[in-house]
This record gives sequence, structure tokens and C-alpha cells, in this order.
Amino acid sequence: MADNESIERLDVQALQSALSDAGASWQAAPNFLTELPAEERKLYLGFTPPGDLTLEALEERAKAAMAEHQAGIGAVGYPASFDWRNYGGQNYITSVKNQGACGSCVAFGTTAAVEGTFRVQRANPNLAVDLSEASLFYCIAASQGRNCSTGWWPQNALTGYQTTGVPDEACFPYTAGNQACTQCADWASRVVKIGGFHQVTSVADMKTWLSTRGPMSACFSVYTDFFGYTSGVYHHVTGTLAGGHCVCFVGYDDTQGCWICKNSWGTGWGDSGFFRIAYGECGIEGLVHAVDGVVETGWLNNVTIQGLWTIDQDRNAWAYVSGAGWRRISPDNDVIFYDMLLQLSAAKAAGRPVNIYQESSVIKQIYVL
Repeated sequence: MADNESIERLDVQALQSALSDAGASWQAAPNFLTELPAEERKLYLGFTPPGDLTLEALEERAKAAMAEHQAGIGAVGYPASFDWRNYGGQNYITSVKNQGACGSCVAFGTTAAVEGTFRVQRANPNLAVDLSEASLFYCIAASQGRNCSTGWWPQNALTGYQTTGVPDEACFPYTAGNQACTQCADWASRVVKIGGFHQVTSVADMKTWLSTRGPMSACFSVYTDFFGYTSGVYHHVTGTLAGGHCVCFVGYDDTQGCWICKNSWGTGWGDSGFFRIAYGECGIEGLVHAVDGVVETGWLNNVTIQGLWTIDQDRNAWAYVSGAGWRRISPDNDVIFYDMLLQLSAAKAAGRPVNIYQESSVIKQIYVL
């Protein structure tokens, strides 16, 4: 027989009382998840740390990263707050989805990051991009032996985006529950691929990337009280560990001390499907991944260079191209790299248009007009 914790619904009234007693900065309210037994709520998660990694270890990693950040290590010039839902009055974040009772959150968190990155890359908040979480989870994850009960991890999901690619939602619409891989016949010609991805471990780098390059995937520990969240800045107050979950960073706010996240539990949960979580809470900074860019190949003609961005690595620089967004400058060798960087800098300074040839979203040739 199941124990009481596994069959009882979440007592939201008791939770709200606990929040008041703790002076918490967030509110709880009944929703469809609070009405489910604990075991059914867990099906709405789905992040299982790979290898020897544990949720507890990720929580310690996040605390250490936040302590370094607060000590000023790696501090850079990023804005005090940022939100891709309102950048220049435009929303670059695609609509909130609902993963349903299936541990497929990794597919939703990483796809949200890819979709948002694509809009930022194109500098087009209205770019029609809606990728198939079903393809990513029921085809790529399933080929690795993963399913709704076992969950997955973002490194493998993003590798799937890089090597196989994911078609549009219409090619394979999502339905919660273990589905057969039944993509459209021409799925291979409809895929979107990414050029690469990387883990971001510094909080300063997270804010810098987020405020310049696009949203990122993030995974964290979910405790029982989180299911009842409705508004404010979440921090764990009461309840046991339910499991791991992956979402998408869409912004942050240093005044409130929080990350702004897109969830995959539909718009009826939280703040219209979004939530705020305090810095250093529940391991939220413990496993964060950035999408380097969506693969695009071809000429960009009569465009202007509106920005240049570099980091402290050999031959790692990016140019912001009008109408296209950020593009990496080819790192093939020193001569080509520095020559193109010089030309791009000069064109930007003079306001002169250029023709650019990109290969897999990497600038390979430049002609200043």
C-alpha cells in the first residue's frame, strides 16, 4: 500500500501558512498539479543527472558558483536586469508548452533555448519557429533507451540538436506518454541544427550570455512546495525532494536577486507558465547550457556590422550582423581570423555595408562595399 505522502494532494492552505510564517517572497495557489498525488506530480519532471552526478552535488555546485559571484569573481559589465520577453519592447520567447505527465522536461527546456536563440540570432522576435519536442524525446532520447519514466539530460539533447537535428512541430506533434517515433516522411529536410553548445559555470558569464546571446537551459532540484508556486521569487520553504527538472532561463533581475524562467507545465501554472527563482536556490546554477547558434549557410548581402563581441579565448569573436544577429568569426587560423576581425571593425566604425558568406553560421568571407 502506498504511504500517505504518495497519495495525498498538496495542501496549499498549509503551504501558504508556512510561507507566511517564513516571511517568504512568493505565493502559492491551487493548480492542476497540486490536485495530483505526489507520484503523479513527479511525472511532470524528468531530469536525471548523468553518471555519478547527483542533484545534491548540483546544489552544492550552484552555491559555490553564487558565492564566487557575490565575491566579485568574474564580474563583467552586464545590465542589472534583463528579460527576453521584453527586449526593446519585443518578445523573443516562444509560447509556453505543457509536457504533460511524461518526464520529458529536458526536451522542452533545451528546445525553448534553441527557439529563443534562433529568434535572437535572426534579430527577429516574430520568427516563426516551433520545433518538435516529440522528435527530440520520442526519437532521439528513445534511441538512447530513455522514456517518460527515466527522464534524460540536456547534454544529450543538445548533442541531438547538433548531430541529427529536430524538425518543426507539425512534423511530429507532441502528445504526453511514450510514443513511437512517427515523424513526417520528409523530416530530414525540415530539421533545425545547432552549431554547438557549451556548459556555463560562472554566474557572471550566465548573465553576460543571457543578456547578449539568448536564453539558456537550466536544471534544478524540485521540492514539493514548488508545485504550488504562483508568483514572486521562489525559494524552498517546506516539503521533500520530488526530483530534477529542466527549464529555460529567459532573464534575470539583480534587484530581486532571481532568474526568470520559462517552464513546461502550461500557462495555467505559475505566472502564466513562467516563474522567478532566487539566485543560488535548489541548484539552479549547477547545470546551465548555452546554444552557440543555429546552423545557417549562405550569403548575407548588403548588411551592416552593429556590434563585436569577444571573450578571453584564442580566436573567439562574434559580429552582430543586421537582420541576422550574432555570427562567429571563423577561427580557422590567425591570419584569416585577424584579417576579418580588422575588416569588420573598420566597416562597423565607418558604417559601411558588407557582404558576408556564412557556413554553418560561421563567417568565412567578407567583402566590404
